[in-house]
Amino acid sequence: MTVPLRHFLVGLGLLGAALLVGVGLVVDAMPGLGGLVHVHLFLVGWVCVTIMGAMTQFAPVWSGTTLHSRRLASAQLALVVGGLVGFATALALGRLPWLAGFGAVMLLGFWAFVYNLGRTLATVDDFDVTERHFVAALGFFVALTGLGVLLAADLGAGLLADSGVSHAGVRGAHVTLAVFGAVLTTVYGALYRLGTMFTQTELHGVDHRLRAVEEVGHPVGVVALAGGRLVGATALARVGAALILLAALGFAVVLARRLYEMRVERTPMHSRYAVVALAAWVATAAPAWLRSPTAPDHVLGGPGSAPLLLLGVVGFVIVGTLYHIVPFGVWVERYSDRLGFEAVPMIDDLYDDRLAAADGTLLSVGTALVVAADLLAGASGTTLAGGLRGPALAGTSLVTLGVAVFAASAVWVIRRHSPGTLRRVALGRFDRREASGSADAGDGGAGGGSAAERSGGAGDDPAPTE
Repeated sequence: MTVPLRHFLVGLGLLGAALLVGVGLVVDAMPGLGGLVHVHLFLVGWVCVTIMGAMTQFAPVWSGTTLHSRRLASAQLALVVGGLVGFATALALGRLPWLAGFGAVMLLGFWAFVYNLGRTLATVDDFDVTERHFVAALGFFVALTGLGVLLAADLGAGLLADSGVSHAGVRGAHVTLAVFGAVLTTVYGALYRLGTMFTQTELHGVDHRLRAVEEVGHPVGVVALAGGRLVGATALARVGAALILLAALGFAVVLARRLYEMRVERTPMHSRYAVVALAAWVATAAPAWLRSPTAPDHVLGGPGSAPLLLLGVVGFVIVGTLYHIVPFGVWVERYSDRLGFEAVPMIDDLYDDRLAAADGTLLSVGTALVVAADLLAGASGTTLAGGLRGPALAGTSLVTLGVAVFAASAVWVIRRHSPGTLRRVALGRFDRREASGSADAGDGGAGGGSAAERSGGAGDDPAPTE
């Protein structure tokens, strides 16, 4: 469990850095290309690193197989984070010729992740809906990182000058493949499994038809929108945009039905599955996308769309999912072998409900303020600095504080209940005490077998009673 938990801890640190950069942007205190620093720290540093950790742990468990290589799983984190830190530093300092080199390091990390998960899933005979989404997301990861290195080389050396495609076109395709291809496809795939598991429900009736619409429409739409933006084909991009919007609405209905039919007690975590935010994103993105899907300022939709999608949908889902899988993973490692022999806590007992409610409130109010400021700025044709800096700064500050509370809650769970120390989780093989065979593996361990093997048995009952 130290490999995925290390991904989560590092991702939280990079999220904090991204939010601080966001505050700096609002008050005009960021040097260089601060906007790109902010976006990459958020999407690559938090979202993608968290996805890498979650898929590395749970894809093998859900598929009933074993991870191809734990060494590659550790190497992918070092490569992606090392490349990202150098990339962000180069952007902040204006050292554009450095970008291609650091981008190539990130590419190696992501391709190591894709290879490792690809080899793992290749041992599965029949893919279910979650596995099919994961395979599609891996393909999007390969494509988007290749375009990312191309963009970095163009910023540093003008590589695209005589290529026949524009920097704006490559950028639009890169963002499309990243946000809607790699990230949203993974989120959809995971929630088909987590949404049923943590509500103790099953898909039925209209759910299967809506799932079929999303499962075909979303990836086809992503490819069409990215391709249309790459070559400037507005009609193709418009078809892709319509398919993505239709798939998002279908998936929102499926998830809303899971929450409505929920057979377990509602917890603060269930409110993180932001059905309302996904529908609101569709409402704000549809007019802009259907009118001009290739416009540089319509990459994520219209006014209000970017914060709705990145914070209200992706951010909330990842936070809610981490509130499930971090305690679940720690519970499996620490308590699963004790079940039936002594009283053990339930999974939801591992975190503090008060902290969960507090960070949920802070994130909700903060996101609403950021969305409102962006909507007002778009409606008035001004910038956030043009009279809207106050709401934007207040919203960003509340989101940052909410993330700090969430991070404290997650670290508290790991520190209090993990069989290894927080130091061991964070440093792994670089922890001298672990390398020397110290008591870090202590008496809190959960017996023989890997965590993945044990979690496979516990996965049928995500919240066992004493």
